[in-house]
Amino acid sequence: MTTISTSTPAVQSGGSSNASSDIARITRQIAKLTQQLKDVADSSGSEDDKKKQQEMIQTQIKMLQAQLAQLQREQAEKSQQKQEQQQAKVEGVNRPSDDHQIDIYI
Repeated sequence: MTTISTSTPAVQSGGSSNASSDIARITRQIAKLTQQLKDVADSSGSEDDKKKQQEMIQTQIKMLQAQLAQLQREQAEKSQQKQEQQQAKVEGVNRPSDDHQIDIYI
């Protein structure tokens, strides 16, 4: 029987983590687990053991897919906020800035 390690670190969404690298890492983990899932079917051992391992791997894949979806959603939101901020800066030629202000005294 083949023993498969099933550890998946939780993804922390915070200021210091890089969403793109987390997405890439999770995608690689999903690919690795998918390959392990295929290998379990070809491995020797009882059908019950194979089924238990397959269920564990499928559960991990589902958890990783949920984390991946959350990271992609957060990345899309940040990208949208960045675009909105850039549009707000570009709109209107008469917006005052630190360099372009007019003081009017009456």
